[in-house]
Amino acid sequence: MKKVVVAFSGGLDTSYTVMYLAKEKGYEVYAACANTGGFSAEQLKTNEENAYKLGAKSYVTLDVTKEYYDKSLRYMVYGNVLRNGTYPISVSSERIFQGMAIARYAKEIGADAIAHGSTGAGNDQVRFDMTFLVMAPGIEIITLTRDGNLSRQEEIDYLNANGFPADFKKLKYSYNVGIWGTSICGGEILDSKQGLPESAYLKQIEKSGEEIVALDFEEGQLTGVNGKKFTDHIAAIQAVEAIAAPYGIGRDMHVGDTIIGIKGRVGFEAAAPMLIIAAHKFLEKFTLSKWQQYWKDQVANWYGMFLHESQYLEPVMRDIEAMLESSQRNVSGTVTMLLRPHCFETVGVDSPNDLVKNKLGEYGEGAKGWTSDDAKGFIKVTSTPLRAYYLNHKEEGDKLEQDL
Repeated sequence: MKKVVVAFSGGLDTSYTVMYLAKEKGYEVYAACANTGGFSAEQLKTNEENAYKLGAKSYVTLDVTKEYYDKSLRYMVYGNVLRNGTYPISVSSERIFQGMAIARYAKEIGADAIAHGSTGAGNDQVRFDMTFLVMAPGIEIITLTRDGNLSRQEEIDYLNANGFPADFKKLKYSYNVGIWGTSICGGEILDSKQGLPESAYLKQIEKSGEEIVALDFEEGQLTGVNGKKFTDHIAAIQAVEAIAAPYGIGRDMHVGDTIIGIKGRVGFEAAAPMLIIAAHKFLEKFTLSKWQQYWKDQVANWYGMFLHESQYLEPVMRDIEAMLESSQRNVSGTVTMLLRPHCFETVGVDSPNDLVKNKLGEYGEGAKGWTSDDAKGFIKVTSTPLRAYYLNHKEEGDKLEQDL
């Protein structure tokens, strides 16, 4: 019997895939759930039970949450990565690491094929296929839902007819939950004129008033929340989420270009990512030089774009990561944030590397590192290119004077 590893989420498409390959195609099915922090212990237990009911020979959970943090998520924090300045590349960035885990497992057990449940209309098909093609060359890729253009009802009918009570109701919204946020699709999102109602969000607003939160960073990584130190960075993220999510912080709508070329729209709630990125960026303003910030922003934008578009394995990503990590050597300190329902604001920074505190001068107050004559000379020299241009183009200077 041929071995196939099914990237098993427990949803309708992958449930259909497990049963069909085992029952109709005679494969020896190995169901593998790659967890990057989005599955609860209860969900994983249910996944295992259902995999065997569907006909899988084996089930395994591949926990790659730490790998995801160490190899990508921390770089997204270093780079303050927000796609189109809005979206923290939540679940989409996890797909690469899920794909890599599945590919490694398939090679480990000597699988003949890998199967996933992506449709032909989204980004995930690209992320999974590209990862498998690079990391598991020669292993067949099976996509029943995509190749058969199957409807949800067709899959449900098949499962029901073969003794699996498929309770996969067509919900108004579909959710992808991960350690770096939850994406929301469907419903009002399909109409460009509408936004999401309160009921669409998984985490409701439970807090009112104001609350101060202090986030500690060491070389760009979150290591403390309100005075509590963390060696587990995932636990630190979860602690921020627990504090900020009840305020409804981190909700927004992202519109962008998909890998397959059409525009896509998605709602999301990402309290911890949005708060952590904002705090980290605020701390960098105090601790990085002007040009460190500028060039880091340029490569970070590319890093986020490449992550989204399934180019994590492109070698240049390692080069970008090296620069991002180097830039963080002085990004240490405590950032204070003020939280309110639906919003937050930065308050202050306490850092040993604070460049605002220096012996040369205080902005708008007084100069200690130069004299008034130095200032006048600096301004005169700085104006030289402009003065030279308008001396040679007097007509433009006259016109500019008239227009202004």
